[in-house]
Amino acid sequence: MTVEWKDMMLDKVAIGPVSARIYQGADYGKGPPIVLYLHGGAFLDSDRHVDRPVAMSLAKAGAIVVAADYSSLSGNVFPKALEVSFSVFTYLANKRAGLGDRKSLLFVAGEEAGGNVAAGVALKARDQMPDALDGQVLISPLLDPFMGTSSIRKADAIGMRQRWTEGWSHYLSGGGCHPYAAPCLCSRISGVAPALIFTAEDDPLHDETIGYGARLKQAGVGVRQHVLPAGTGWPSIYGGKSEGAPDWQENVSHHFESFLRDVSVQPQLH
Repeated sequence: MTVEWKDMMLDKVAIGPVSARIYQGADYGKGPPIVLYLHGGAFLDSDRHVDRPVAMSLAKAGAIVVAADYSSLSGNVFPKALEVSFSVFTYLANKRAGLGDRKSLLFVAGEEAGGNVAAGVALKARDQMPDALDGQVLISPLLDPFMGTSSIRKADAIGMRQRWTEGWSHYLSGGGCHPYAAPCLCSRISGVAPALIFTAEDDPLHDETIGYGARLKQAGVGVRQHVLPAGTGWPSIYGGKSEGAPDWQENVSHHFESFLRDVSVQPQLH
């Protein structure tokens, strides 16, 4: 499916105008799902004029993807980054008919640092807007501020350890390690929206991603988890060094499309 995009300003968001790039497939159907997409970048990236291949992959599955620039207003610091993102989520929940229709399902998605913020939005949605969120898509979410897993040792090889270390220091400089800031440390994760989770065998974020998925399952949350094989160029998603051309986009689109079908026929999961 061909994907088109346009830039627009979400000027009725409560926290203030937020710029966004809207991706949608040329042949999307009636009542398309709406996805709030939150970009990665190790809590350091603030460039909104770049391609977002993950957002493109989600749009190819038939969704309208709102790639919101949460960085410009927040400086990529907690809690402001979460506040901006949740404010956009609230706007989309109340105005979904303006993009899709009133029956459109609503999801939040993000990779790496954006996956962290997406998981935080899902937790806050459970606490403040029950049933407003239909699902969360966590793509190698950056969840562990202590960077203490075994797989994180691979970060040096792809040039990401120092960047993630600096990113965590920056993100948490706003104060404390709140559960919304580091969802893997949250003691109460039951009741959140069902999750679609991606990682890869050669992903330094593999262990924290798999660990969070396991905790969600133990808490009774519906989880679909996919581990891509090594060699698909997966680390390129968040700027890591990777040999060969990225070969993961079709996998993301396919599994997201299946997730959409599952959630639409099993609303009791959330």
